[in-house]
Amino acid sequence: MRLSPDFFAQDVLAAAPALLGKVLCHHLDDGTVLRGRITETEAYMANDTACHAHRGRTPRNAVMFAAGGLSYVYLCYGMHNLLNVVTGNEGDPQAVLVRGIVDYPGPGRLTKHLQITRAHNALDLRTSNVLWLEDDGFAVGEIRTAPRVGIGYASAEDQARLWRFIMAQK
Repeated sequence: MRLSPDFFAQDVLAAAPALLGKVLCHHLDDGTVLRGRITETEAYMANDTACHAHRGRTPRNAVMFAAGGLSYVYLCYGMHNLLNVVTGNEGDPQAVLVRGIVDYPGPGRLTKHLQITRAHNALDLRTSNVLWLEDDGFAVGEIRTAPRVGIGYASAEDQARLWRFIMAQK
C-alpha cells in the first residue's frame, strides 16, 4: 500500500526511522517496476548545519521548502545522485536521505540500482506513478542510531547527532 499523505507530514526525526522497512518503487519507461526495501536513512532539518537548507532557499534546495511528500534528488561529488524524501510542513525545510536498501548499501549505489536520477527531483511521492513508497507490512525490529556520514563541514554538535537510522538485518 502506498504511503499516505499524512506520513510525509511528519517531522523528519519521526519520518526517518519510520521509513525503514518501507519499499522504494521506481516505474521505468519499459514498464518494469524496480523495488528496494529501505535499510538506512538520515535526517536533515533547517537549523542543522549539515542540511542544504540551513542558509536559506536556493534553486538547488527549493524543493525542501515544500510540504512533505516530494523527492529531493541532487548530485553529490559530481557523480552520485542522492535521493531524499521531503517531510514536514511547507516553509520548514527538512528531508530524509535514503542511505541504503537491501543489497545496495550507500545512497549512490541504491539510486544507481533503482535508476533514479536528478530527472526525478521534485516528484510528488504521494501521487506519482513513476516514483513512490509503499508499506507492505514488513516488521522492522531493532533500529540502531549513529552519527551521520560525510558531513565534516557541519558543526561539531551537528556531526555528533545520532540522526542516522539503521535497520538491523534479519
